[in-house]
Amino acid sequence: MKYSVNEQGYYGDFGGAYIPEMLYPNIEELRQQYNQIITEPSFRAEFESLLKDYVGRPSPLYLAKRLSEKYGANIYLKREDLNHTGSHKINNAIGQILLAERLGKKRIIAETGAGQHGVATATVCALKGIECVVYMGEIDMARQAPNVARMKMLGAKVVPATSGSKTLKDATNEAMRDWINNPVDTHYIIGSVVGPYPYPEMVARFQSIISIETKKQLAEHTGTELPDYAIACVGGGSNAMGMFYSFLDDESVKLIAVEAAGKGVDSGHSAATSVLGKEGILHGSRTILMQTDDGQVVEPYSISAGLDYPGIGPQHAHLHKVKRAHYVSITDDEALNAGLLLSQLEGIIPAIESAHAFAYLEKMQFKADDTVVICLSGRGDKDLETYIKHFGF
Repeated sequence: MKYSVNEQGYYGDFGGAYIPEMLYPNIEELRQQYNQIITEPSFRAEFESLLKDYVGRPSPLYLAKRLSEKYGANIYLKREDLNHTGSHKINNAIGQILLAERLGKKRIIAETGAGQHGVATATVCALKGIECVVYMGEIDMARQAPNVARMKMLGAKVVPATSGSKTLKDATNEAMRDWINNPVDTHYIIGSVVGPYPYPEMVARFQSIISIETKKQLAEHTGTELPDYAIACVGGGSNAMGMFYSFLDDESVKLIAVEAAGKGVDSGHSAATSVLGKEGILHGSRTILMQTDDGQVVEPYSISAGLDYPGIGPQHAHLHKVKRAHYVSITDDEALNAGLLLSQLEGIIPAIESAHAFAYLEKMQFKADDTVVICLSGRGDKDLETYIKHFGF
């Protein structure tokens, strides 16, 4: 596969493991053991059984008839919002908790923006009876209060990140700091396809279930495994990588990754990394990130906490650079309007993150027989307050 990772942990120019010396043993242990562990029959059996009986997979692939009519194409929704805990994040959390268990770890840490990954991590820690600490930006804790309550109810300790922009980037910094201080007994469950190798590859593989199922379901629906377009929102990019994974080598499938333009790409309040970013190092890997001329990370902004990240995963950076996937951006207002439209056309309230992907339909031209698959990565109950405030319900 020409878009996959090489033995050094790079996708083309991007990836690697740029880490403090203190973390080297952890990353090395993961790198040496993760491949072997996740291919063991006992791991596969437990992973698949939990995805089926606990998460509720396979998630449906739903032909959205009224949406299809509006945009003049056959639009299918991959319903990750119907998973246990309400998003795609649980797929990776299950994989990593089973890995941590086999590595003998006694404590789990995680970072979270929208709170969906935090909830998924707290959920699997409760399932396995393992201590859980989740770092979350103070601002995100306020705008995603229901998810904070869920994490606490599940037994996790939620620690506010009070530095910087008090959002996802800062929560990630705090989690990394914790890991440096507790290297032996702690496993860090990173929630996106970011961080030092092997994390981007590991998270993508656990999320690839999205596109593996999609191919099979699409064949049942249409007689062919391949859509014309696969669309997903991107912050760090885990749901998009899961949706793109099985289509990467089929060049006929157009991959569209939708970032958050915030208040506008040139407004100074944006998270449109692929437009505004430059190559550099962020959270342990070489990627594309928003930074000043002297290398300081620029604070990102998006109304959706899950897309409010100053970089993209290294595999996304590679797909962008070699033009295998098309990276676009959608403003807060466009995303909120698309969320309302989906709610009223299909009876599905999406997470604001996912709504960004739907908003891009407005900018596309389709042929009547085009097949479009959109990853509906999460449900919108966590965002109701934001919707209510915006639309004045």
